[in-house]
Amino acid sequence: MSDVPIYDVIVVGGGPAGATAAHGLALAGRSVMLLDRAGRIKPCGGAVPPTLIREFDIPSHLIVARVGGARIFSPASRCVEMPIQSDGFVGMVDREVFDEWLRERAQKAGVTRIDGKFEALSRDGGTTVISYRTKDGGLHRAHTKCVVGADGALSAVARQALPAQRRPRCVFAYHEVIRIPEGARPTEGEGYDRGRCDIYYQGSYSPDFYAWVFPHGDTASIGTGSARKGFSLREATGALRLQCGLDKMQTIRREGAPIPLRPLKRWDNGRDVVLAGDAAGVVAPASGEGIYYAMTGGRLAAEAVEEFLQTGNARALASARRRFMRAHGRVFWILGIMQAFWYSNDKRRERFVTMCNDRDVQRLTWESYMNKKLVRSDPLAHVRIFLKDVAHLFGMISPTR
Repeated sequence: MSDVPIYDVIVVGGGPAGATAAHGLALAGRSVMLLDRAGRIKPCGGAVPPTLIREFDIPSHLIVARVGGARIFSPASRCVEMPIQSDGFVGMVDREVFDEWLRERAQKAGVTRIDGKFEALSRDGGTTVISYRTKDGGLHRAHTKCVVGADGALSAVARQALPAQRRPRCVFAYHEVIRIPEGARPTEGEGYDRGRCDIYYQGSYSPDFYAWVFPHGDTASIGTGSARKGFSLREATGALRLQCGLDKMQTIRREGAPIPLRPLKRWDNGRDVVLAGDAAGVVAPASGEGIYYAMTGGRLAAEAVEEFLQTGNARALASARRRFMRAHGRVFWILGIMQAFWYSNDKRRERFVTMCNDRDVQRLTWESYMNKKLVRSDPLAHVRIFLKDVAHLFGMISPTR
């Protein structure tokens, strides 16, 4: 067995969660292998809050656009403008470039990158063994003390390490990245703005989630998501492109994947595996936002693994989920309720869009998004929102107001 490499940690999956975990562990002086299938890109609008840029030292050249607000369309095609009322912004990244930069940063910190597909997790005495297959069909093995499973919503690591874990309900997302050269104008329709995100709560584009048009500088992400079986995401995206006058623009790539909308109840096996990112279910309900939460989960997973390696106490692995839920669990709970209720039919989505026209709602929404904390500094605004929410709930306010 002397020819089998041995690592302190093997990270399976090189997206934002896995790359962040690998980078953090390498900086701590650990020998790390990052196993990732090259070329796979998750469908994603690419929105990141300013706090992510600060916390994870993201260079400005990766921010391909700075968005100053959003435009929301109701089922009845009413349009609500949601400008960011402060000097804040939403950063936009191209996942193809952004994810690779994170992997390269991890590699520069000392991580060993392997292009391959995870096959199996087993044990040889007291050592954990990862089997993986490379593009040439070869089957390889590597030994490790601990595994970080960051291999997506349908995580093979999770299936093998935590077989009793019930997988969360997923929304299936699909998007097309198109090229929009400088100076290009949509042919017709509702138009396109490089400084604004467009969100559609319309059943023809998504019966139970939403569709989007997000600017990425000279490109844009246009897509939709739904948990309803039989709904054609590709046809809906094509119809949205036509509606926006972007149907003639060059398509660069198409991507689709399931997106979990609820954190798993357990992220570790109590022995030698901890999950992160989509594998742990950390995509925000209602918004589908995942990059910030994936990177935060990856950082917490790295810290939990480091504690485990230092102490030998496998209970340390559970701290990743505990700390994440302490910081973000309430937000996920609120967004989950919001999605379950307000997205359930067009009548409720119409009222939801009306609520988004309220300046208190807009201000607190953007402040919470940009800083990833519930805003507590204005209790009167929260009271006003609560009363308006109740009024909408019981139909006391017209959905067109």
